Amino acid sequence: MLSKIPFEMKSLGKDDLEKEIIRVGIIAELDAINLYEQLAAMTDNSLLKRVLLDIAKEEKVHVGEFQELLLMLDKEQSSSFEEGKEEVSALGGLDSPKKK
Repeated sequence: MLSKIPFEMKSLGKDDLEKEIIRVGIIAELDAINLYEQLAAMTDNSLLKRVLLDIAKEEKVHVGEFQELLLMLDKEQSSSFEEGKEEVSALGGLDSPKKK
Protein backbone atom coordinates (compact mmCIF):
# COMPACT_ATOMS: atom_id res chain seq x y z
CA MET A 1 0.00 0.00 0.00
CA LEU A 2 1.06 3.53 -0.71
CA SER A 3 1.87 5.48 2.43
CA LYS A 4 4.76 7.50 1.09
CA ILE A 5 5.41 9.19 -2.25
CA PRO A 6 7.32 6.51 -4.18
CA PHE A 7 9.98 8.83 -5.63
CA GLU A 8 11.75 12.16 -5.11
CA MET A 9 9.86 15.07 -6.66
CA LYS A 10 12.04 18.03 -5.58
CA SER A 11 13.80 18.28 -8.92
CA LEU A 12 10.62 18.61 -10.99
CA GLY A 13 9.44 21.90 -12.43
CA LYS A 14 6.10 23.31 -11.24
CA ASP A 15 4.07 21.98 -14.18
CA ASP A 16 5.60 18.52 -13.99
CA LEU A 17 5.28 18.51 -10.20
CA GLU A 18 1.55 19.17 -10.40
CA LYS A 19 1.06 16.34 -12.91
CA GLU A 20 3.06 13.95 -10.74
CA ILE A 21 1.09 14.97 -7.62
CA ILE A 22 -2.08 14.06 -9.51
CA ARG A 23 -0.61 10.73 -10.65
CA VAL A 24 0.40 9.86 -7.07
CA GLY A 25 -3.15 10.75 -6.00
CA ILE A 26 -4.53 8.37 -8.63
CA ILE A 27 -2.22 5.61 -7.41
CA ALA A 28 -3.35 6.16 -3.82
CA GLU A 29 -7.04 6.08 -4.77
CA LEU A 30 -6.62 2.92 -6.86
CA ASP A 31 -4.78 1.33 -3.94
CA ALA A 32 -7.67 2.25 -1.62
CA ILE A 33 -10.25 0.85 -4.05
CA ASN A 34 -8.33 -2.42 -4.24
CA LEU A 35 -8.05 -2.62 -0.45
CA TYR A 36 -11.73 -1.91 0.25
CA GLU A 37 -12.93 -4.35 -2.39
CA GLN A 38 -10.62 -7.08 -1.07
CA LEU A 39 -11.82 -6.47 2.48
CA ALA A 40 -15.46 -6.55 1.34
CA ALA A 41 -14.84 -9.90 -0.33
CA MET A 42 -13.46 -11.28 2.95
CA THR A 43 -16.46 -10.55 5.18
CA ASP A 44 -19.84 -12.22 5.56
CA ASN A 45 -21.18 -9.19 7.43
CA SER A 46 -23.55 -7.65 4.88
CA LEU A 47 -23.52 -4.17 6.45
CA LEU A 48 -19.73 -4.08 6.61
CA LYS A 49 -19.55 -5.33 3.02
CA ARG A 50 -21.98 -2.61 1.83
CA VAL A 51 -20.05 0.11 3.66
CA LEU A 52 -16.71 -1.04 2.26
CA LEU A 53 -18.09 -1.21 -1.28
CA ASP A 54 -19.71 2.21 -0.88
CA ILE A 55 -16.38 3.68 0.22
CA ALA A 56 -14.65 1.98 -2.72
CA LYS A 57 -17.23 3.58 -5.02
CA GLU A 58 -16.42 7.01 -3.56
CA GLU A 59 -12.72 6.39 -4.20
CA LYS A 60 -13.57 5.69 -7.84
CA VAL A 61 -15.11 9.16 -8.04
CA HIS A 62 -11.86 10.55 -6.65
CA VAL A 63 -9.95 8.74 -9.41
CA GLY A 64 -12.25 10.41 -11.92
CA GLU A 65 -11.58 13.82 -10.38
CA PHE A 66 -7.83 13.33 -10.51
CA GLN A 67 -8.05 11.92 -14.04
CA GLU A 68 -10.00 14.95 -15.24
CA LEU A 69 -7.38 17.28 -13.73
CA LEU A 70 -4.59 15.30 -15.35
CA LEU A 71 -6.26 15.42 -18.75
CA MET A 72 -6.64 19.19 -18.38
CA LEU A 73 -2.97 19.70 -17.47
CA ASP A 74 -1.26 17.11 -19.67
CA LYS A 75 -2.27 17.35 -23.33
CA GLU A 76 -0.12 14.33 -24.24
CA GLN A 77 -1.94 12.27 -21.61
CA SER A 78 -5.24 13.53 -22.99
CA SER A 79 -4.47 12.49 -26.57
CA SER A 80 -3.08 9.14 -25.38
CA PHE A 81 -6.26 8.54 -23.39
CA GLU A 82 -8.38 9.17 -26.48
CA GLU A 83 -6.11 6.93 -28.56
CA GLY A 84 -6.52 4.15 -26.02
CA LYS A 85 -10.31 4.50 -26.10
CA GLU A 86 -10.24 4.26 -29.90
CA GLU A 87 -8.04 1.14 -29.78
CA VAL A 88 -10.40 -0.62 -27.37
CA SER A 89 -13.38 0.39 -29.49
CA ALA A 90 -11.66 -0.92 -32.64
CA LEU A 91 -11.13 -4.25 -30.89
CA GLY A 92 -14.84 -4.50 -30.23
CA GLY A 93 -15.15 -3.01 -26.76
CA LEU A 94 -16.31 -4.97 -23.75
CA ASP A 95 -19.72 -6.04 -25.01
CA SER A 96 -18.64 -7.28 -28.40
CA PRO A 97 -18.54 -10.99 -29.28
CA LYS A 98 -15.12 -10.26 -30.89
CA LYS A 99 -13.41 -10.15 -27.49
CA LYS A 100 -11.39 -13.19 -26.54
